[in-house]
Amino acid sequence: MSSELARRTMVKAAMAAPYLEREEEHDLAVLWKEKQDQDALHKITTAHMRLVISMASKFRNFGLPINDLIQEGHVGLLEAAARFEPEREVRFSTYATWWIRASMQDYILRNWSIVRGGTSSAQKALFFNLRRLRARLSQSGAATSAPAMYRQISDALGVSEKDVALMDSRLSGPDTSLSAPVSDEESGSAARMDFLVDDRPLQDEVVEGLIDDRRRHDWLYGALDVLNDRERLIITQRRLSEDGATLESLGNELGISKERVRQIENRALEKLRGALVRGNPDMADQQRYA
Repeated sequence: MSSELARRTMVKAAMAAPYLEREEEHDLAVLWKEKQDQDALHKITTAHMRLVISMASKFRNFGLPINDLIQEGHVGLLEAAARFEPEREVRFSTYATWWIRASMQDYILRNWSIVRGGTSSAQKALFFNLRRLRARLSQSGAATSAPAMYRQISDALGVSEKDVALMDSRLSGPDTSLSAPVSDEESGSAARMDFLVDDRPLQDEVVEGLIDDRRRHDWLYGALDVLNDRERLIITQRRLSEDGATLESLGNELGISKERVRQIENRALEKLRGALVRGNPDMADQQRYA
């Protein structure tokens, strides 16, 4: 059986199902809730399938198969039946409408695009109401430009104008695969992804840099052992801290002149350089040809 024939059969069966009077609907809901009576559940859901089909038709403009929308709506209908509380004296159709709509909307958001969007309630409202509001503003002449339209929709739905513009661009065209060729004229045309440039370093370069940084760190802090306490303090405060201390502040801390601090610093740097070269002969070659 083709999908179209199956849909027509489903619609015909739904339209032929009898309406439930309020009292009968209540009794069936009680049977289902208290005794898990499957026959009662079947009667309730069958009687409300026309509601599912009607709501599915309202979402047909999103380009998804209406049979799938009906199936998702049926899932929402079953969820409503599972959660319905007949003692609240609310008609089942009123309660089920929210669950049916929510189930269909979730399905549309999951399948309309390969890029997931509309995760918040405000974003969902924007996704499902943008076209309607845009058409209304265009017909009324209230918005004479895109920025003006975005501003009014932003105010109406409580989202930013940037979000409105982004959603409008997404709804204006289909998804395009990065593997698709740039031109349809030549079979060997380059793919769109070939023109994407990533300025970040390659992974092997990142790992190599991390290893080198760690090696230099170990070399440096190992060489610090050749310094005495005052030399280590000056080098640490002047060269190894984010906010390098001044010669004057270190002189005040140590009770010596800033010129003396400079002399100690230069001597400590020479000692460090010698310790690094002795521990790593390759450094001497690098310095010789630098």
